[in-house]
Amino acid sequence: MTALHEAMADALDYDLPDGLEAHEPPEMRGITRDAVRLLVSSPRTGHTHTTFSELPRHLDAGDVVVLNTSSTIPAAVQADGGVHLLHLSTTLPGGLWLVEVRRPEGFGTVPADPQTPRVVALAGGESATLLAPFDAGSQRLWFATLSVDHDRVLPWLARWGQPIRYAYAGGAWPLSAYQNVYGTEPGSAELPSAGRPFTTEVIGRLVSRGVRIAPLVLHTGVSSLELGESPYPERYSVPLATAQLVNQTRRDGGRVVAIGTTVVRALETVGDERGDVHPGTGWTDLVVTPERGVRVVTGLLSGWHPPRASHLLLLEAVAGRPLLEEAYGEAVRHEYRWHEFGDSHLLLP
Repeated sequence: MTALHEAMADALDYDLPDGLEAHEPPEMRGITRDAVRLLVSSPRTGHTHTTFSELPRHLDAGDVVVLNTSSTIPAAVQADGGVHLLHLSTTLPGGLWLVEVRRPEGFGTVPADPQTPRVVALAGGESATLLAPFDAGSQRLWFATLSVDHDRVLPWLARWGQPIRYAYAGGAWPLSAYQNVYGTEPGSAELPSAGRPFTTEVIGRLVSRGVRIAPLVLHTGVSSLELGESPYPERYSVPLATAQLVNQTRRDGGRVVAIGTTVVRALETVGDERGDVHPGTGWTDLVVTPERGVRVVTGLLSGWHPPRASHLLLLEAVAGRPLLEEAYGEAVRHEYRWHEFGDSHLLLP
């Protein structure tokens, strides 16, 4: 077992009762995005139960909030005449893709039977050629090529694609349900969901409070990686202005609050051993674990992750195991909602 897999095996485990999944966007429950619940966890103040609209009250002038402005693409395409769906996870250097073949079931999908290298017929007369498994221990994610030219992929998906959906979501929600209000650059296979509760009103109140806002991009792949497989590279871009603002905030004693694990991964990729951030663009395969720790990020807004999910290692790297265990105990006791349409968690260690 590699050191990484040993770390994954040690990710936080807890009992998640049935019925805590969020089955629909909050708007379908008659509330606004920013009306979902928010648990604020800090060693200094303990665990505070509030709503997301109150987020600005828990940050200070001089803090910086770093947003991932990647927007979600309709990355699921009918395959094999509707027998399967092909999920386009992420682009790779050299024109390759990572893809996953799934089988429709209800409003979502389930993993398809293990694949062998083959050509997959896709909607619109296109095809994908499965080349080799990404992980030698699994045949779920595959290296693949597409017959669609790279500069035509987004228009093709706009015509033939649909959002990647999982059965727990409980409905065939439109692509707009899987977008953040500040998303500007299409590329994520799935919603970078920590930012979903933001509204323009919340952002305006943060700015009025003196909290600075900085953007970066990390295009997310499929979330089912949390099965414990080896991590795959994802595309990122951290602009010079964001690097400068983060560095200035750290020098001035403010907090660097990442909105989602994707932001942590991007910032830690371009942060040096002193915690100074440098602009950069490329693919990152960084895995943030408690052993590795964090050098840049000092606060994190996240959703709620399933037991032993790999993302929990990143949360532990930011907050430490004791605070994380307490917080998840609080969330279960108070019946917070899980997954991308669920409630939020602000960690301020």
